Amino acid sequence: MDVIKYEDVENKIIGIREQQVILDSDVAELYGVETKALNQAVSRNLDKFPEGYILELTEAEWTRLRSQIVTSIKGGRTYLPKVFTEKGLYMLATILKSQKATKTTLTIIDTFAKVREVSRIVNQLPAVKNDSPEQQKLMQRVGDIISDLVVPDNLKTDEAEASIELNFAVVTFKYLVKRKAKK
Repeated sequence: MDVIKYEDVENKIIGIREQQVILDSDVAELYGVETKALNQAVSRNLDKFPEGYILELTEAEWTRLRSQIVTSIKGGRTYLPKVFTEKGLYMLATILKSQKATKTTLTIIDTFAKVREVSRIVNQLPAVKNDSPEQQKLMQRVGDIISDLVVPDNLKTDEAEASIELNFAVVTFKYLVKRKAKK
């Protein structure tokens, strides 16, 4: 069984209507099921997906999304795709019952939590004094989270070092990641 990694999930998170979501076909890929089967399972359990858990894209959103990201569309879609919000993904876990579904759900939950934590820290930074110990602590935490999301867990080397630079509207992070391979 393939192990789903943070970066597998993070690369599929997109912004729609000011929310972080994952396209139904990407969710299906993560869970190892066909998109049609995933959507049928949801249709049979609509009571578990109130408003805001799943969004159906508009034609304009789908056109814009296709032009922004590379999507692997297997066959033609005869309907507009759906996207799952974080809450929708949690509920999806209650209807998909398999070992892979459980592991995938845990990875998705962890990834969304890490992305939210980075967002919270970035929002706190403007209120923190420059070069203060608190600022250093917050920036270290963001660096650690980003490292968890982008540095592979299965490093074959004794030690890896990478420089990460992210430019958020409020602050630029420059972070040197040093990680030893897990033994």
